[in-house]
Amino acid sequence: MAPKKIPAVPRPSSSVLVISPNNQVLLLQRVRQSSSFPSAHVFPGGNVSEAHDGRVPPPESAERHVDSEVYRNAAIRETFEESGILLARNNGFGRLIEVPEAEREEGRKAIHSNQTTFPKWLAQKGGRADIDGLIPFTRWVTPTNVPKRFTTQMYLYFLPTLSSTPLSDSAAADSEEEFKVPTPTTDGGLEHTTARFLPASAWLRLAQEGRIIMFPPQFFLLHHVAQHFDNLPNPTAYGSISRETLSRDELESRRKALVEFVKTGDPPYTEKVISPIVLPARNGQKRDDNRSVLGLDKPGPELAGSGRSGVKDQCVLVNFRKEGPRQLAIISKQDALDAKL
Repeated sequence: MAPKKIPAVPRPSSSVLVISPNNQVLLLQRVRQSSSFPSAHVFPGGNVSEAHDGRVPPPESAERHVDSEVYRNAAIRETFEESGILLARNNGFGRLIEVPEAEREEGRKAIHSNQTTFPKWLAQKGGRADIDGLIPFTRWVTPTNVPKRFTTQMYLYFLPTLSSTPLSDSAAADSEEEFKVPTPTTDGGLEHTTARFLPASAWLRLAQEGRIIMFPPQFFLLHHVAQHFDNLPNPTAYGSISRETLSRDELESRRKALVEFVKTGDPPYTEKVISPIVLPARNGQKRDDNRSVLGLDKPGPELAGSGRSGVKDQCVLVNFRKEGPRQLAIISKQDALDAKL
């Protein structure tokens, strides 16, 4: 009898749902040759680097899977390296820092090639990583049947809303009125081929139509973002929403509703840990559409017995194909197990 294979140790990583001034979400398309999520659309993010971000607890520690300054540093650094968007604040005034494009591109290359560290480069520009602007939005631990595993802390980050209609009750937000969000760009094809903002509902529609590859964690989180941002009666192409008529107060109201949602639940979405596992079909019957049902309630073997958990009442339906996940949908756990679709 062959010895039981020991699961790979999850690598610490971070990822960010960067929200644009008009409440769209940034996704990047990974290169086809990538060893992780090839050709898929993903949020900016990547592995924690001790040299740039700090040291995480060792693999045997449950604290390794807890939000920390190290994970936040990695999230902001990776977002900058991969998209050119700098989530950092000026040391003097505390507003979002703006760095000329040529200097940003030079910095991205120098940091990626380890010619300098991200904190050192940022300090030279008079800035500091805006780690307080990151809001935890679940942690995902790769299941044990996958050779390359990650423990990924997901975050939300809201770029300042910009509108001709100022916020009536927030002078602090008005101080960001003149901030110009850089157009996201790829890293020159090292890891990504496209970078753009679209409404969450548009990304979901593109995935459901099979026009892009998206993995369950990204699909699940975008589903919940769309519930709060895109429930308007004025859809345009690919399910996007016309935002020209939205006031700044309305944009902020939708953000507030999303943040309130993220902070609710048992546990709240800020604390949920999800290690997706394929649930067995009820009565041994396979679904008619050949999709697998992914349960989202378990935190993975590294956190077994820790009291931490994921999402108990929802599942992801997915058809795993050679090119990547297809036919994704979010459904209640009861319906997923009972229905034959």
